[in-house]
Amino acid sequence: MNLPEPTSDAPEKAKNLLDGATDKAKNLYGDTADKVKDLYDEAATKSKDLLDKVPTPVKDASDKALGAFNKLTSTQKIVGGALLAAGLTYLVAPKKKGKAKRKAAALDQLLLYVNDRIEGYKRAVAETKDGDLRSYYQQLVTQSQRFSTGLNGYLTANGAKPETGTTLKGKLYRKLMDAQAVVVARDEKAILAANVYGEKWAIAAYKKALRRSALKGDARAAVKKQFATSKQTYKKLKELTKQQA
Repeated sequence: MNLPEPTSDAPEKAKNLLDGATDKAKNLYGDTADKVKDLYDEAATKSKDLLDKVPTPVKDASDKALGAFNKLTSTQKIVGGALLAAGLTYLVAPKKKGKAKRKAAALDQLLLYVNDRIEGYKRAVAETKDGDLRSYYQQLVTQSQRFSTGLNGYLTANGAKPETGTTLKGKLYRKLMDAQAVVVARDEKAILAANVYGEKWAIAAYKKALRRSALKGDARAAVKKQFATSKQTYKKLKELTKQQA
């Protein structure tokens, strides 16, 4: 026996729903066309402002992207414009780090200068011919090594490796002193002047570290104490320099 094929109005309902959704989308697009244009213009303006702040290679690449961007449809433009602005904002905005990492970064940078301090006073010990000054410089070497050990303790406590390096600036300065020593013998006044200059670098590094809000607790207290000692050393070196005049 032949059974009648089942009938269903599902296809018709689906078609009606699709047509209805399409009509609504068209109406919505028509009503918001001006808003889309305004948003696109705003995104383009923000993108241009941000492009002025990024490095040249990034800017060149972004200019090419904007050329292709202008060929998109209005709907594609608003989506693409928002993404472009968001992406550029990410490039320009300072990268956020965890508090522990920011604290470690502050200590790491400071340690480079403290290690410079060690090398500077070691040089003074080797160069001076004055017994009293040699003894004082050696005390400063020992003091700086103690500073470095203490700061590295806080650094490793934050999960970072100990910092034993020095700044590029310090390396270049010491090379300059080496070259100078080959040409002329450095007298006590010149050695003291180099130490004053180096201590001034250290003071600036301590100030910079203390401006970082991530540096807190015992580590901050230790840095403050070292900073105070560095300022006292700077004052004494200046006095010793005057005595050599």
